[in-house]
Amino acid sequence: MAIFFFFFFSILALFASPTVLASPSSPDLVSSSCQHATFPKVCLHTLSLYGGKVTTPRELAQAAIKVSISRASKASDYLSSLQKEANKRERGAVKDCAGQMSESVEELRKTLGELKELRRGTFRWQMSNAETWVSAALTNEDTCLDGFKEIDGRVRSDVKRKVTNVAKVTSNALYLINRLDHP
Repeated sequence: MAIFFFFFFSILALFASPTVLASPSSPDLVSSSCQHATFPKVCLHTLSLYGGKVTTPRELAQAAIKVSISRASKASDYLSSLQKEANKRERGAVKDCAGQMSESVEELRKTLGELKELRRGTFRWQMSNAETWVSAALTNEDTCLDGFKEIDGRVRSDVKRKVTNVAKVTSNALYLINRLDHP
């Protein structure tokens, strides 16, 4: 009888695993994975281009990090160019924000590198690193916006729109990373 329960619960655990639920045999990995993301519509929109190219949750998490890196890099470039046209009051906030976005890009690049090298023996450590770095990127993005609380106008609204977009894709990437199981 004990053997029956062992096999029953082993099979149950296997089917409850997030990796199995979103396995390569799943008809639409992107759609099933994005369904419960923090920002499901953003997740689906930004990752749908990868639909036929990714076959595992790990590849999807890597794709999400690549999207986040791309968006953060573009926001960082935008902020760097914005420093030239911003007034004196805005310039300090823009400069600080550009630095924060640049740090986010670095944190996300480290995360991508870690996800590409996941190993069974060091999986928990690597996942802890990846989660910490993506969380740090989110904190940088949030801190970036803090500098604009006392500033009104177009610069503030443009920066807020761009940085909020980066934060949404980064948050979704963190969600997908958190769903990963051992390699």
